[in-house]
Amino acid sequence: MISIIFILIGVIAIFIFLYRNNDGKNVYKELTRDSNSTISKIEAYTYKGIKKKIKELGQNYKLKNYLIQIVLFGGAAGGMGYLYFYSITVAVIYALIAIAFIPYLEYLRCKRLFSEFIFEQVQTYTTNIILDFQTSQSFVKSLEGVYESGVLDDPVKSDVKVMIDLAYKNGTINESLDYFQKKYDYYMVKNMHQLFLQITNEGAKDSSRSLENMSLDIDMLVESVYRDRIDRANFHKKFLRFGIMLYGMIALIQLLLQDTYKQILDIWYMQLLIHLLVVMNTYFLLNGNKYYNENVGAE
Repeated sequence: MISIIFILIGVIAIFIFLYRNNDGKNVYKELTRDSNSTISKIEAYTYKGIKKKIKELGQNYKLKNYLIQIVLFGGAAGGMGYLYFYSITVAVIYALIAIAFIPYLEYLRCKRLFSEFIFEQVQTYTTNIILDFQTSQSFVKSLEGVYESGVLDDPVKSDVKVMIDLAYKNGTINESLDYFQKKYDYYMVKNMHQLFLQITNEGAKDSSRSLENMSLDIDMLVESVYRDRIDRANFHKKFLRFGIMLYGMIALIQLLLQDTYKQILDIWYMQLLIHLLVVMNTYFLLNGNKYYNENVGAE
C-alpha cells in the first residue's frame, strides 16, 4: 500500500512540474508574444519611488488589506500544514512562511500598477501632443500646452518640463526627443517623435493627414493593450484557481486512505515527498504570479 501511495504522490508531483513548464508560463508567453516587457521601462525608478506613487494614486494596501491577507494566507497555509501532517508545529511554520511572502507579492503588484500607470501617461502624452500640434503647429508649444493643461502627472510631467527646457536651451528638439525616448522606450513615442522630427526639419506643408494616421495607430495600440490585460487577468485567475486545487490532491489521498495515511506519515521519506510536493506547487504559483506582474504586455 505504501509503495502505491509513494507512486501516486510522485505522479502528482510530476503532473505539477509538467503543467508548470508546458502550460502555465507558455500561455503567458502566448499572451505577450508580440509585447515588450514594460518592467524594463521602470527599472530607473526605485521601489520607494514606485511605492510613493502608488500611494498617491490611492492603490496602496492599507492596514486592513494586510490584516486580511495575513489571516487568509496564514490560515490557509496553517490549515493545510496541519491537515497534511497532523502537526501543530508544521502548521505554524507553514503559516509563518506564507505570511512572509505577503510583502513580496505586494512588491510585484506595485511594480505592475506603476508600469500600467506609466503606459497610460505616455498614451496621454502622445495623444495630447498630436491634438495640440494641430492648433499650435509647433512641437515645443505643444509640449508647453500639454504640460500646462494638467493632464499629465509625475514623473512624466516633470520629464516633459525637462524636454521644454532642453528645446529652448539648444534651439532644437533633437536632444529633447532623445531624453524622453531613453526614459520611455515605447513604440508610439518613437514613431510620434520621428514624425515630429521630420515635420520640424523638413517643414512639411500638410501634416494633418500624417498626424491623423498616427493618432489612429495609437488608438489601435491602446485598444490591443487593454484587450491583452483583460486576457491576462482572466487567465491569471484560472491559473491561481488551478494551482490552489492542486493542494487538494493530498486531501483526496487522505480521503481515499483514511487511517492508512497517518501510518505513512511515520515514514520520513514519505513526509519529505509531501513537503516537496507542497514546495513545488507553491513555487509554481509564485513563479506564475511573478511572470504575470513583471511581464506586462504594454506594447
